[in-house]
Amino acid sequence: MNTKTNESDDVPLSRASKFHHQEWTEIVDDLQANYPDGLDSDDVTQRIQKYGYNEVAVKSVPKWLIFLRQFNNVIIYILLIAVGLTLLMGHYSDATVIALVVFINAMIGYFQEVNASNALDKIKNMLSVEATVIRSGERFDVPARELVLGDLVYLEAGDNVPADLRLIDVDNLRIQESSLTGEADSVLKNEHILAASVPLAERSNMAYASTAVTNGSATGIVIATGVDTQIGQISQSVADVSGNKSPLTKELDGLGRGISWLIIAVAAVMFVLGWALNIYDLPTLVMAIIAMIVGSMPEGLPAATSIILATGVQKLTKKHAIVKTLPAAETLGAVDIIASDKTGTLTKNEMTIQDIVIDEQHYTVTGTGYAPEGDIQFNGRAVDAKKTAKLEMFLTMGQQANDTFLTEENGSWEINGEPTDAAFLSAYYKAFGQKEPKLNEIDRIPFDSNYRYMARLSENQNHHRFIAIKGSPDKLFDLAENSTTFQREYWSDLAAKFAQSGKRVIAVGYADVADDVNEVTHESLKTSGITFLGLAAIIDPPRPEVIDAIKDMRQAGIRVKMITGDSPDTAKAIGQQLGLANNIQTITGSEVEAMTDDMLASVVTKYDVFARTTPQDKLRIVAAYQANGLVTAMTGDGVNDAPALKRADIGVAMGVKGTDVAKDSADMVLANDDFSTIKTAIAQGRRLYDNIRKTILYLLPTSFAEGLIVVFSILLQQPMPLTATQLLWINMVSALTLQLAFIFEPAEPGLMSRPPRKTSDKLMSRYDVFQMVYVSVIIAAVALAVFEYLDSMTGFAVASTMAVNVIIFGKIFYLFNIRTAAPALSRSFWTNPMAFGAIAAMIILQIIFTYVPFMQGVFSTAGLSFNHWVIVLATGLIVLVVTELDKYRRMFRSRA
Repeated sequence: MNTKTNESDDVPLSRASKFHHQEWTEIVDDLQANYPDGLDSDDVTQRIQKYGYNEVAVKSVPKWLIFLRQFNNVIIYILLIAVGLTLLMGHYSDATVIALVVFINAMIGYFQEVNASNALDKIKNMLSVEATVIRSGERFDVPARELVLGDLVYLEAGDNVPADLRLIDVDNLRIQESSLTGEADSVLKNEHILAASVPLAERSNMAYASTAVTNGSATGIVIATGVDTQIGQISQSVADVSGNKSPLTKELDGLGRGISWLIIAVAAVMFVLGWALNIYDLPTLVMAIIAMIVGSMPEGLPAATSIILATGVQKLTKKHAIVKTLPAAETLGAVDIIASDKTGTLTKNEMTIQDIVIDEQHYTVTGTGYAPEGDIQFNGRAVDAKKTAKLEMFLTMGQQANDTFLTEENGSWEINGEPTDAAFLSAYYKAFGQKEPKLNEIDRIPFDSNYRYMARLSENQNHHRFIAIKGSPDKLFDLAENSTTFQREYWSDLAAKFAQSGKRVIAVGYADVADDVNEVTHESLKTSGITFLGLAAIIDPPRPEVIDAIKDMRQAGIRVKMITGDSPDTAKAIGQQLGLANNIQTITGSEVEAMTDDMLASVVTKYDVFARTTPQDKLRIVAAYQANGLVTAMTGDGVNDAPALKRADIGVAMGVKGTDVAKDSADMVLANDDFSTIKTAIAQGRRLYDNIRKTILYLLPTSFAEGLIVVFSILLQQPMPLTATQLLWINMVSALTLQLAFIFEPAEPGLMSRPPRKTSDKLMSRYDVFQMVYVSVIIAAVALAVFEYLDSMTGFAVASTMAVNVIIFGKIFYLFNIRTAAPALSRSFWTNPMAFGAIAAMIILQIIFTYVPFMQGVFSTAGLSFNHWVIVLATGLIVLVVTELDKYRRMFRSRA
């Protein structure tokens, strides 16, 4: 058929074309192709010039720009201001340390972003290197990048599909599409026209780039290349999707901006006021303002936050959760929705026989996955298949009608062939051990989509020959009709019942033949018929640990949603087994596609299962949850999950069976593929957020107290009680000791019984602001009072040293209050031994600061007497008593 009409006509290129809904002859005409001879070299050259090569070429961001972007953060601005201030004051060592923190944070962010961008390169590498084409009547291999629209491509077992194809001539073709569609089993293909509404996972007349041919052969016509293929559009989605900032990062950015403007505003007012009232001479006033900014600026906050997150990341790594970005560790604690891929994530991606029905005997099979661990039970008790003749026959025939291999490699069971066949092998091994029956194969009929069964002629040790057969129930029902004992209605109803529960149903039978028969044919099977043995119900089983994890997550207010390429019935059945919801609601990808983004956002929270979805559907579903203000995690393992993994607030990929594309697009990788690890990670994320919040509520009042001392001194026209170097010392030693205590603070009781925090919640409540104000005022007022009292009696050095120690011990006593929601004098007092280590280190540093002559020379300090230390301890106790009384007041009000 030569359908070339006009060489100058444009070849249509439309992503929206429903090629599966067109006759292949129409597509040949539309693409100006030439069947069966294929394009000639001139056609190929022109089309490459017009449409480019068959490759994914996504514009990449320059590395230097990625590095500079790491500095575009308010927290970094605060640190840079601190660097500038310390340089102005001549504290070069402090400036160097802070600058190193800035640089290290930037490098960490840079490598994380570069690593995530590698997902696009991994997608490029998935495209086939070579393709077999038919051009000018000849079949030969060419580089896959040189394929063009209208090319005829020949596929056979072992090939990777090099471009998106509409199949023309199919011979028992099966293609593994799990990485693209989420289907566990390979898909039978044909060339028949399909309805326009058929979802991607059911387009049996199409072959998609990057998928793998497992059986048979076919010829197809190229209908999409490069970025216009399904895999190419996924790569474009990964490139286009911009990752969201974590809730904590947004809150800290807002807090940093607020603090920065507040400090700048107060500094400006104080400078104008001091200058107008001529309180100090100009150099003294400038140094006072600088001291106020240095004292008030919580430069230790970004470092403390990063350290808390980094230690949390280390703990998660030990729990097999590899977190690639520090904010992602905390984001886990805010998750409202976990949108999860089914195959390989919630389920094992290993087909398993769960039910066997022989006559009216219903057997159940324990154990999940390919590993032959489990047994066959009847009425809850294990049975010996060797002593149950029909069960032994059923399992043996299922094992014989099989061309798949199941082997153990490094403790993991791997298959070479079809997952359904592997399920029969696993069941056979469970019953009889890992040994093969002593049978010899004579002939076989391989599985084909036209007749949907597989038959094998075998001979036993007594030279008796028989045919083992298994396949689609309706096909075996037809072959068993000749038997007077076969009850088709009974078996049909039973098969329908299993199918409605989401299970794949396979029928098994056999036929005795003469000892001289050497061939098995369709005709002989129809003529002689078969003896029907029974049905096996197979399912990709839920991971056992997932069911408990989902139950715990529901208790924590987290809803798990399943997104899959499976049929609605199968998906709903799995959802019920997993316990996703009490009343599971299902929606299909076609229905999602028919909705606008606003419509989807308005109804998305009603559904628990999304079936027959495409990668674009997954992306829109995640965005719809986010549009409702819900912090959304996405879990998956396939290429088809990559855009949604990147779009989610936190993407979680499987580390063992996950594709490189999925792992590079995700924020967290589960090294053990254990979904329940997410529960552990969420608990850790909530703990991290609590501890970061405690750090902020601890740091800000004590930092503001230092600034208030300067403000009060200016307003009262008193000598400055603290120098800038002393303020830097306070901030530095606190950051090195007391602030680090929050790293080791354990989780509060009932952590996973409370709902996720709302994204609209503020980092600090009204009460937190109130407490921050009164704690700042208490510490500043007491320090000023002590300084004023001692200045005229003992001189500036002793009075100033006392003021520094009053602030330090105010921080120490305040630590006992803020580190736990429980009363300080309770069992919680001893839950963090590292807090006492931090306090001891702080006290040792203060002794050095106070008594070592070198330190006295640098920081203008002087030694204190025993009575002075009594005063210092008493002032610190004031802070603890006031804050604890306020805590008891709040606890009493909350119970009332």
